[in-house]
Amino acid sequence: SMAAAARVWLAFGFSPEEAAGEPGPGPGPWRLEAGPEGISRVWPAWSYVVVDTGERPRPARSAGLEVRSAGLRRPLPGWAEALPSETHLVLRGRAAARAWPREAALRGELRDEPAWSRELPPEPRQPLPLLPGGFATPRPPFFTALPAGLRARRLVLGTEHVLALGAGGEVFTWGGGRHGQLGHGLLEPEVQPRLVEALGGVPMQAVAAGGWHSASVSEAGDLYVWGWNESGQLALPSKALAEERAREEDTGEQLAAEDAAFISIQAFPALLDLPEELEVSAVSCGSRHTAVVTRGGELYTWGWGKYGQLGHGNNISSDQARRVEHLVAKGLRVEEVVCGPWTTYVRVREP
Repeated sequence: SMAAAARVWLAFGFSPEEAAGEPGPGPGPWRLEAGPEGISRVWPAWSYVVVDTGERPRPARSAGLEVRSAGLRRPLPGWAEALPSETHLVLRGRAAARAWPREAALRGELRDEPAWSRELPPEPRQPLPLLPGGFATPRPPFFTALPAGLRARRLVLGTEHVLALGAGGEVFTWGGGRHGQLGHGLLEPEVQPRLVEALGGVPMQAVAAGGWHSASVSEAGDLYVWGWNESGQLALPSKALAEERAREEDTGEQLAAEDAAFISIQAFPALLDLPEELEVSAVSCGSRHTAVVTRGGELYTWGWGKYGQLGHGNNISSDQARRVEHLVAKGLRVEEVVCGPWTTYVRVREP
């Protein structure tokens, strides 16, 4: 069907099989198995992924969510959205949000008493983790209230920090800040949502949270990054990667002279110049890598590459934005990117 043609998902990096100690699918991208309707959305955790295989538009009660881990696929009937982690899976349906321990969820045993439950009013609905009056996290206490004045239209969770995109395109951050991931110029934590003033006057259309880094895309298609750059995940010069290259090339040259040029922590948002002044339409961050989709439907990745999550057919980390040539060579237009911690999932349109 036309719908399925537009809903092909490929993945590269760390697989659920590898998480279970089994051999993975190898360095190239693997295709997510899909039925006649394709897959409309994916929600990855470290060791498993939840996919939406249902038709659209559709009544929420017939949602086609499925949880997939190594060698296992279990339907999650009646649920519309997921927020997965290694301890719990939060699911949202038409009338409730509930959390189950990961093991119960992977076995598809949702008849047991949930670890957490919250009844929801009918529409309108914002995407998880947003819930009326606050947001969900896949660990206790599962729900956090937001200040009444914060009109968030999107919210993303890092390992220790939170980003919210406000109704007017402003960005708020809070939580842990020791890697500069909050973008306020300090490395202090913030208990309450705080406006990222450095982005003031630039309306944003998208936000992403990595493990300890952050990104946002402006309505004009500019990409801003901040936080930890240890693995080159901000596409800024990384000392650790330069030292790695020097060891491999064994040139014996000292890096000390260039030390000043390296950035380990970027505590304010930095405007990133992509090759050829490309405009960005979407961004997603893994634990320590970053992926963007350009308005022309190409994928660029950078950061930690140990599991092949950058899609360049190798296991090399990079502090420079590089186009994923495999997708270009196959004539695939990228429409969406969603990073798991050590994995990258892309929705592509085939020629």
